[in-house]
Amino acid sequence: MSERNQIDFRVSGRYALFTDPNSRLGGEKCSYFVPTYEALKGIAKSIYWKPTFYWVIDAVRVMQRIRTQTRGTKPRKFTSAGNDLAIYTFLADVDYQVRAHFEWNLHRPELAEDRIEGKHYALVSRMVEKGGRQDVFLGVRDCQGYVEPCDFGSGDGEYDGYGELSFGVMFHSFGYPDETGTNQLTVHLWQQTMENGIIRFVRPEACPYKKPVREMRAKKFGQGRLLGIEAEIAEWGG
Repeated sequence: MSERNQIDFRVSGRYALFTDPNSRLGGEKCSYFVPTYEALKGIAKSIYWKPTFYWVIDAVRVMQRIRTQTRGTKPRKFTSAGNDLAIYTFLADVDYQVRAHFEWNLHRPELAEDRIEGKHYALVSRMVEKGGRQDVFLGVRDCQGYVEPCDFGSGDGEYDGYGELSFGVMFHSFGYPDETGTNQLTVHLWQQTMENGIIRFVRPEACPYKKPVREMRAKKFGQGRLLGIEAEIAEWGG
């Protein structure tokens, strides 16, 4: 990893819902107390992503006190027309500092010509300043997130000096075929721990608990038109 493939950003929002899978059985979702690796990876992809590389989340720093709030929602019924009534438990007033880096996807040799570190680093840095290339969501579409640059570790956090806090076994990430080189979708679980407000993630392949979900094949990408940095910036409005 080098400084030319690493970014720091701040993401905040009024609400977040990093769904605990165990809470989905009754249709009433409840958020984990902290974001998952997969949720933060999705935010990084909303900032900037190309199939040439994949994002690795190194750490997240929890800046605000963890608070929850319940809200009534009306999800669509799956067995009949209309909507149902459910109570969702959200996180309220969230604020995180995130450190991540990108690595080349070696399972896509057809995109080898696009492995230009300086180009992608310049583009992702610009997209962080602009708040992301796509809309940012904190777990679910109902929870809008806002991205801006930051220096990871700067400022005062609510859990500075708090010590260790364990959240037990949590969902970590999905293993998708285009990143693992297999034809299998896999779920990764791990023991998530926060130390003085910072969660340092293990890599997906290092998770101690893995479970295959179903067979899946990677989407095929052609080279198409590989643009230089000036053309990329012009296409996305500078």
